[in-house]
Amino acid sequence: MSRSWTPAVLQDAAAHGLQGAGGLAESLIQYLKSSEFVGNLISAVALIVLATAFYKLASRLIPRLFRLGRPREEGVLDEAALARIKHQDTAITLARHILRYSVFGTVALVILSIFLRQTLPAVAGASILVAIIGFSAQSFLRDIIAGFFILFEGQYGVGDFVRLEPTKVSGLVEEFGIRTTKLRTPSGELVFVPNGSITGVTNYVSGQQRFTVEVQLKDDGAATRVSRSLEESASLYVSPPRLISREDREGMVRLRIRVGVLPSTEGLVREGLVGRIKAAAGEDALLAEPLIYDVDSSSLGRIRRLVPREKGG
Repeated sequence: MSRSWTPAVLQDAAAHGLQGAGGLAESLIQYLKSSEFVGNLISAVALIVLATAFYKLASRLIPRLFRLGRPREEGVLDEAALARIKHQDTAITLARHILRYSVFGTVALVILSIFLRQTLPAVAGASILVAIIGFSAQSFLRDIIAGFFILFEGQYGVGDFVRLEPTKVSGLVEEFGIRTTKLRTPSGELVFVPNGSITGVTNYVSGQQRFTVEVQLKDDGAATRVSRSLEESASLYVSPPRLISREDREGMVRLRIRVGVLPSTEGLVREGLVGRIKAAAGEDALLAEPLIYDVDSSSLGRIRRLVPREKGG
Protein backbone atom coordinates (compact mmCIF):
# COMPACT_ATOMS: atom_id res chain seq x y z
CA MET A 1 0.00 0.00 0.00
CA SER A 2 1.58 3.30 -1.11
CA ARG A 3 2.21 6.04 1.38
CA SER A 4 0.45 9.32 0.73
CA TRP A 5 2.65 12.40 0.98
CA THR A 6 0.46 14.67 3.01
CA PRO A 7 1.67 18.03 4.29
CA ALA A 8 2.02 16.54 7.78
CA VAL A 9 4.25 13.72 6.49
CA LEU A 10 6.42 16.15 4.56
CA GLN A 11 6.84 18.36 7.61
CA ASP A 12 7.79 15.34 9.70
CA ALA A 13 10.39 14.23 7.14
CA ALA A 14 11.83 17.72 6.97
CA ALA A 15 12.05 17.88 10.75
CA HIS A 16 13.92 14.57 10.89
CA GLY A 17 16.28 15.74 8.15
CA LEU A 18 17.06 18.98 9.97
CA GLN A 19 17.56 17.06 13.19
CA GLY A 20 19.99 14.68 11.49
CA ALA A 21 21.92 17.56 9.89
CA GLY A 22 22.01 19.40 13.18
CA GLY A 23 23.35 16.30 14.90
CA LEU A 24 26.06 15.91 12.26
CA ALA A 25 27.08 19.55 12.57
CA GLU A 26 27.16 19.29 16.34
CA SER A 27 29.32 16.16 16.17
CA LEU A 28 31.69 17.90 13.79
CA ILE A 29 31.99 20.92 16.07
CA GLN A 30 32.67 18.67 19.05
CA TYR A 31 35.38 16.85 17.08
CA LEU A 32 37.02 20.10 16.05
CA LYS A 33 37.11 21.17 19.71
CA SER A 34 38.45 17.86 20.95
CA SER A 35 42.04 17.17 21.93
CA GLU A 36 42.09 14.33 19.41
CA PHE A 37 41.63 16.73 16.47
CA VAL A 38 44.24 19.12 17.85
CA GLY A 39 46.72 16.27 18.17
CA ASN A 40 45.99 15.06 14.65
CA LEU A 41 46.37 18.60 13.30
CA ILE A 42 49.72 19.07 15.04
CA SER A 43 50.91 15.72 13.68
CA ALA A 44 49.82 16.65 10.14
CA VAL A 45 51.53 20.06 10.29
CA ALA A 46 54.72 18.53 11.66
CA LEU A 47 54.67 15.92 8.92
CA ILE A 48 54.25 18.59 6.23
CA VAL A 49 57.13 20.65 7.67
CA LEU A 50 59.45 17.63 7.84
CA ALA A 51 58.49 16.48 4.34
CA THR A 52 59.10 19.97 2.93
CA ALA A 53 62.50 20.18 4.62
CA PHE A 54 63.41 16.71 3.32
CA TYR A 55 62.28 17.63 -0.20
CA LYS A 56 64.34 20.84 -0.26
CA LEU A 57 67.42 19.04 1.07
CA ALA A 58 67.08 16.15 -1.39
CA SER A 59 66.47 18.59 -4.28
CA ARG A 60 69.80 20.26 -3.53
CA LEU A 61 71.66 16.95 -3.21
CA ILE A 62 70.35 15.46 -6.46
CA PRO A 63 72.31 17.83 -8.79
CA ARG A 64 75.50 17.25 -6.82
CA LEU A 65 75.14 13.48 -7.12
CA PHE A 66 74.48 13.51 -10.85
CA ARG A 67 77.19 16.08 -11.59
CA LEU A 68 80.01 14.23 -9.84
CA GLY A 69 83.04 14.25 -12.08
CA ARG A 70 81.84 17.14 -14.24
CA PRO A 71 84.55 19.81 -14.67
CA ARG A 72 83.68 23.05 -12.94
CA GLU A 73 84.94 25.24 -15.76
CA GLU A 74 83.21 24.27 -18.98
CA GLY A 75 84.96 25.74 -21.99
CA VAL A 76 84.51 24.63 -25.57
CA LEU A 77 82.95 21.16 -25.36
CA ASP A 78 82.96 18.44 -27.98
CA GLU A 79 79.75 16.71 -29.08
CA ALA A 80 80.16 13.75 -26.70
CA ALA A 81 80.78 15.93 -23.64
CA LEU A 82 77.83 18.17 -24.50
CA ALA A 83 75.55 15.15 -24.91
CA ARG A 84 76.71 13.80 -21.54
CA ILE A 85 75.93 17.11 -19.82
CA LYS A 86 72.45 17.19 -21.40
CA HIS A 87 71.75 13.64 -20.20
CA GLN A 88 72.83 14.60 -16.68
CA ASP A 89 70.60 17.68 -16.64
CA THR A 90 67.66 15.62 -17.93
CA ALA A 91 68.18 13.04 -15.19
CA ILE A 92 68.32 15.81 -12.56
CA THR A 93 65.01 17.40 -13.56
CA LEU A 94 63.32 13.99 -13.89
CA ALA A 95 64.59 12.87 -10.48
CA ARG A 96 63.29 16.09 -8.91
CA HIS A 97 59.84 15.57 -10.42
CA ILE A 98 59.69 11.95 -9.22
CA LEU A 99 60.84 13.03 -5.76
CA ARG A 100 58.16 15.75 -5.59
CA TYR A 101 55.30 13.43 -6.53
CA SER A 102 56.57 10.63 -4.28
CA VAL A 103 57.12 12.76 -1.17
CA PHE A 104 53.92 14.78 -1.25
CA GLY A 105 51.81 11.84 -2.46
CA THR A 106 53.03 9.81 0.53
CA VAL A 107 52.37 12.76 2.85
CA ALA A 108 48.78 13.03 1.58
CA LEU A 109 48.16 9.32 2.24
CA VAL A 110 49.68 9.47 5.73
CA ILE A 111 47.62 12.56 6.65
CA LEU A 112 44.46 10.73 5.53
CA SER A 113 45.41 7.79 7.72
CA ILE A 114 45.96 10.13 10.69
CA PHE A 115 42.52 11.71 10.48
CA LEU A 116 40.72 8.52 9.50
CA ARG A 117 42.44 6.57 12.26
CA GLN A 118 43.46 3.91 9.76
CA THR A 119 46.92 2.65 9.01
CA LEU A 120 47.30 2.52 5.27
CA PRO A 121 49.98 0.07 4.29
CA ALA A 122 52.19 0.96 1.37
CA VAL A 123 50.49 -1.56 -0.91
CA ALA A 124 47.03 -0.30 -0.02
CA GLY A 125 48.12 3.31 -0.51
CA ALA A 126 49.60 2.50 -3.88
CA SER A 127 46.41 0.67 -4.87
CA ILE A 128 44.30 3.68 -3.93
CA LEU A 129 46.60 6.00 -5.86
CA VAL A 130 46.48 3.79 -8.95
CA ALA A 131 42.69 3.60 -8.73
CA ILE A 132 42.41 7.40 -8.51
CA ILE A 133 44.71 7.84 -11.50
CA GLY A 134 42.95 5.18 -13.52
CA PHE A 135 39.40 6.35 -12.96
CA SER A 136 39.56 10.11 -12.42
CA ALA A 137 42.91 11.19 -13.86
CA GLN A 138 43.37 9.31 -17.10
CA SER A 139 45.17 12.21 -18.75
CA PHE A 140 47.69 12.20 -15.88
CA LEU A 141 48.48 8.54 -16.53
CA ARG A 142 48.70 9.20 -20.28
CA ASP A 143 51.21 12.03 -19.68
CA ILE A 144 53.37 9.78 -17.50
CA ILE A 145 53.42 6.95 -20.07
CA ALA A 146 54.23 9.40 -22.89
CA GLY A 147 57.04 10.93 -20.81
CA PHE A 148 58.51 7.47 -20.23
CA PHE A 149 58.62 6.74 -23.97
CA ILE A 150 60.09 10.17 -24.76
CA LEU A 151 62.88 9.47 -22.28
CA PHE A 152 63.35 5.82 -23.31
CA GLU A 153 63.56 6.68 -27.03
CA GLY A 154 65.80 9.70 -26.42
CA GLN A 155 63.59 12.05 -28.42
CA TYR A 156 64.93 15.09 -26.53
CA GLY A 157 66.36 16.17 -23.22
CA VAL A 158 67.23 19.22 -21.17
CA GLY A 159 69.28 21.67 -23.24
CA ASP A 160 67.85 20.63 -26.62
CA PHE A 161 66.04 23.10 -28.85
CA VAL A 162 62.85 21.43 -30.08
CA ARG A 163 59.61 22.09 -31.88
CA LEU A 164 56.59 20.21 -30.58
CA GLU A 165 53.51 19.21 -32.51
CA PRO A 166 50.60 19.88 -32.69
CA THR A 167 51.15 23.03 -30.60
CA LYS A 168 53.97 24.12 -32.96
CA VAL A 169 55.73 25.73 -30.01
CA SER A 170 59.52 25.99 -30.28
CA GLY A 171 61.98 26.56 -27.48
CA LEU A 172 64.81 25.35 -25.29
CA VAL A 173 63.94 22.44 -23.01
CA GLU A 174 64.53 23.72 -19.48
CA GLU A 175 62.85 20.90 -17.57
CA PHE A 176 61.69 17.43 -18.49
CA GLY A 177 59.24 15.96 -15.98
CA ILE A 178 57.25 12.77 -15.76
CA ARG A 179 54.10 14.70 -16.75
CA THR A 180 55.10 17.93 -18.51
CA THR A 181 57.91 19.46 -20.55
CA LYS A 182 58.89 23.08 -19.85
CA LEU A 183 60.17 25.12 -22.80
CA ARG A 184 61.60 28.63 -22.96
CA THR A 185 60.81 30.31 -26.29
CA PRO A 186 63.29 32.61 -28.08
CA SER A 187 61.24 35.59 -26.88
CA GLY A 188 61.49 34.47 -23.24
CA GLU A 189 58.07 32.95 -22.48
CA LEU A 190 57.83 29.73 -20.46
CA VAL A 191 55.55 27.10 -22.01
CA PHE A 192 54.40 23.95 -20.20
CA VAL A 193 53.37 21.15 -22.57
CA PRO A 194 51.76 17.92 -21.26
CA ASN A 195 53.77 14.97 -22.52
CA GLY A 196 50.61 13.10 -23.55
CA SER A 197 49.59 15.85 -25.97
CA ILE A 198 52.82 15.69 -27.99
CA THR A 199 52.33 14.04 -31.39
CA GLY A 200 55.62 14.95 -33.04
CA VAL A 201 59.06 16.33 -32.17
CA THR A 202 61.61 18.20 -34.26
CA ASN A 203 64.94 18.22 -32.45
CA TYR A 204 67.41 20.84 -33.64
CA VAL A 205 70.45 18.89 -32.48
CA SER A 206 72.96 21.68 -33.10
CA GLY A 207 70.76 24.23 -31.31
CA GLN A 208 70.56 26.44 -34.38
CA GLN A 209 69.53 26.59 -38.01
CA ARG A 210 72.37 27.27 -40.43
CA PHE A 211 71.86 29.13 -43.68
CA THR A 212 74.09 29.88 -46.62
CA VAL A 213 73.31 33.02 -48.60
CA GLU A 214 74.73 33.34 -52.11
CA VAL A 215 74.98 36.85 -53.58
CA GLN A 216 75.95 37.70 -57.18
CA LEU A 217 77.23 41.25 -57.68
CA LYS A 218 78.44 43.30 -60.63
CA ASP A 219 81.54 44.93 -59.19
CA ASP A 220 84.11 44.80 -56.40
CA GLY A 221 82.81 47.96 -54.72
CA ALA A 222 79.42 46.36 -54.05
CA ALA A 223 81.14 43.26 -52.65
CA THR A 224 83.12 45.43 -50.23
CA ARG A 225 79.97 47.20 -49.02
CA VAL A 226 78.19 43.88 -48.48
CA SER A 227 81.14 42.47 -46.52
CA ARG A 228 81.13 45.50 -44.21
CA SER A 229 77.37 45.26 -43.65
CA LEU A 230 77.74 41.73 -42.20
CA GLU A 231 79.14 43.18 -38.97
CA GLU A 232 75.89 45.02 -38.22
CA SER A 233 73.45 43.48 -35.71
CA ALA A 234 75.73 40.49 -35.09
CA SER A 235 74.19 40.01 -31.62
CA LEU A 236 70.90 38.86 -33.19
CA TYR A 237 72.47 35.66 -34.50
CA VAL A 238 73.75 32.50 -32.82
CA SER A 239 76.53 32.38 -35.41
CA PRO A 240 77.06 35.90 -36.85
CA PRO A 241 77.16 36.25 -40.66
CA ARG A 242 80.61 35.57 -42.08
CA LEU A 243 82.03 35.37 -45.56
CA ILE A 244 83.06 31.78 -46.33
CA SER A 245 83.99 32.12 -50.00
CA ARG A 246 84.47 34.69 -52.72
CA GLU A 247 84.62 33.98 -56.43
CA ASP A 248 85.72 36.68 -58.86
CA ARG A 249 84.86 36.31 -62.50
CA GLU A 250 84.81 38.71 -65.39
CA GLY A 251 81.99 41.14 -64.71
CA MET A 252 80.76 39.26 -61.61
CA VAL A 253 81.60 38.71 -57.94
CA ARG A 254 79.95 35.79 -56.13
CA LEU A 255 79.86 35.82 -52.32
CA ARG A 256 78.82 32.94 -50.06
CA ILE A 257 77.82 33.92 -46.53
CA ARG A 258 77.22 31.51 -43.63
CA VAL A 259 74.93 32.42 -40.70
CA GLY A 260 73.23 30.59 -37.85
CA VAL A 261 70.03 31.60 -36.02
CA LEU A 262 67.79 30.12 -33.36
CA PRO A 263 65.27 27.68 -34.82
CA SER A 264 61.94 29.31 -35.76
CA THR A 265 63.69 32.67 -36.23
CA GLU A 266 64.71 32.19 -39.87
CA GLY A 267 63.03 35.51 -40.64
CA LEU A 268 66.22 37.14 -39.39
CA VAL A 269 67.93 35.67 -42.46
CA ARG A 270 65.20 35.61 -45.11
CA GLU A 271 64.12 39.17 -44.38
CA GLY A 272 66.62 40.92 -42.13
CA LEU A 273 69.97 39.78 -43.52
CA VAL A 274 68.83 39.68 -47.15
CA GLY A 275 67.33 43.16 -46.84
CA ARG A 276 70.55 44.51 -45.36
CA ILE A 277 72.59 42.91 -48.17
CA LYS A 278 70.34 44.47 -50.81
CA ALA A 279 70.57 47.88 -49.15
CA ALA A 280 74.36 47.69 -48.92
CA ALA A 281 74.86 46.49 -52.48
CA GLY A 282 72.23 48.65 -54.15
CA GLU A 283 69.62 47.39 -56.57
CA ASP A 284 71.75 48.24 -59.61
CA ALA A 285 74.68 46.14 -58.37
CA LEU A 286 72.70 42.91 -57.91
CA LEU A 287 72.80 40.46 -60.79
CA ALA A 288 70.07 38.28 -59.22
CA GLU A 289 68.07 37.85 -56.05
CA PRO A 290 70.17 36.44 -53.18
CA LEU A 291 69.81 32.65 -52.92
CA ILE A 292 69.27 31.08 -49.50
CA TYR A 293 70.23 27.47 -48.72
CA ASP A 294 69.29 25.83 -45.42
CA VAL A 295 71.02 22.48 -45.99
CA ASP A 296 73.28 21.33 -43.16
CA SER A 297 76.59 20.08 -44.50
CA SER A 298 77.00 17.29 -41.91
CA SER A 299 73.47 15.98 -42.52
CA LEU A 300 74.03 16.15 -46.27
CA GLY A 301 77.20 14.08 -45.86
CA ARG A 302 75.29 11.37 -43.97
CA ILE A 303 72.58 11.29 -46.62
CA ARG A 304 75.18 10.95 -49.37
CA ARG A 305 76.68 7.92 -47.64
CA LEU A 306 73.25 6.26 -47.57
CA VAL A 307 72.36 6.96 -51.21
CA PRO A 308 73.53 4.19 -53.56
CA ARG A 309 76.18 5.37 -55.98
CA GLU A 310 75.52 5.00 -59.69
CA LYS A 311 77.96 2.89 -61.63
CA GLY A 312 79.76 4.77 -64.33
CA GLY A 313 79.85 3.83 -67.89
